[in-house]
Amino acid sequence: MSATVVVGCQWGDEGKGKLTDLLAREMQMVVRYQGGHNAGHTVVVNGRTFALQLLPSGVLYHHVTPVIGNGVVVDPKVLLEEMAALTAAGVDCSRLVVSGGAHLIMPYHQELDALTERYLGRNKLGTTKRGIGPAYADKSARVGIRVQDLLDPKIFREKLDVVLKEKNLILAKVYNRLPLSASDIADRYLDEYAPKLAPFIGDTVGLIGDALAAGHDVLLEGAQATFLDLDHGTYPFVTSSNPVAGGACVGAGIGPLSVTSVIGVAKAYVTRVGSGPFVTELHDETGDLLVERGREYGTNTGRRRRTGWLDAVMLRQAARLNSLSELALTKLDVLDTFETLKVCVAYESEGRRYDRMPYHQTVLHKATPVYEELPGWQADTSAATELHHLPAAAKDYVHFVSEQCGVPIKLVGVGPGRDQFVRFAS
Repeated sequence: MSATVVVGCQWGDEGKGKLTDLLAREMQMVVRYQGGHNAGHTVVVNGRTFALQLLPSGVLYHHVTPVIGNGVVVDPKVLLEEMAALTAAGVDCSRLVVSGGAHLIMPYHQELDALTERYLGRNKLGTTKRGIGPAYADKSARVGIRVQDLLDPKIFREKLDVVLKEKNLILAKVYNRLPLSASDIADRYLDEYAPKLAPFIGDTVGLIGDALAAGHDVLLEGAQATFLDLDHGTYPFVTSSNPVAGGACVGAGIGPLSVTSVIGVAKAYVTRVGSGPFVTELHDETGDLLVERGREYGTNTGRRRRTGWLDAVMLRQAARLNSLSELALTKLDVLDTFETLKVCVAYESEGRRYDRMPYHQTVLHKATPVYEELPGWQADTSAATELHHLPAAAKDYVHFVSEQCGVPIKLVGVGPGRDQFVRFAS
């Protein structure tokens, strides 16, 4: 049996969708193990762009069983719309299996998410306001409503009545909002969503376990990334789940000994969406150029991403947290025009050097980067398909990054297309 985890090593948007799509060619099952539709995966196939939010990237292959695991929070409206759009584009979604243990995003989650962000003002977290955080909060508080509850209208209505009484009190007393109607919500979820989703709901823990026992190759796909992890990210500017490799076991329902490899994904530079510390962030024309060349706008939100030079301190931490077997470095082509490149190899704060991520957030917020400069290659790499096609300076850059994080880089992305990559051996 073989279970491979793909995890982002920065703040998301590293290109996990493309890598998962590439790896899925050799897999029998692809499992999404956490997050919600706040994560966008863009895959370009034969010139057509597919922006996936909830569906695992493996859905694009006829031989793959795509699975939404128990660790995911599901907005049924979004899932059904995504399935319909892909079906209209000729993609078969009939093989999808959704865990009955996954939790549902409800209208009050979205309402409270947006209101909380608004009331936080300048201290807002930068969430997508799609209800992901409140849905996970209800899961932890044990008042969540799960996908399986769609199959039992009596239970669904009972659970909804209980939780909505509290939510409506909060909406009315704290935010001066009108109460939501339990009957309207129940009718929508049970009459509109449940009949369409029922054929896809199943026991994914058993399904994945059977696949591994049969010797099949299973790919576990995370959303967001290491430094958005609830426990190990730049808290509180994080997501509400655990994207790190360890979260794959919980979110998919497998034991840790089933994981045979962990592949990290990182950009050749760094981007971030929303608030939070960003040691190498660029506020100049170089940052603007990275946005322009990298088309750095959110797949789901359209928000401009913050950009900065590659941060090797982050990558070393990601390697430790995830036990990375190897690393894929994406968007190398974005750096093609630069005469000089910088890589952050350490932080400085109040006269002290940090080669590891400082545990205290005050130190991190005050830290400045210690850079090493490398020569650029100023040549087009987007057509490269073999290692010898890359300029020497480009190969040197990749080798330097690998040495800094202590993980072999085996794949380098040189464009958005499915086949725009170079096999590497660092």
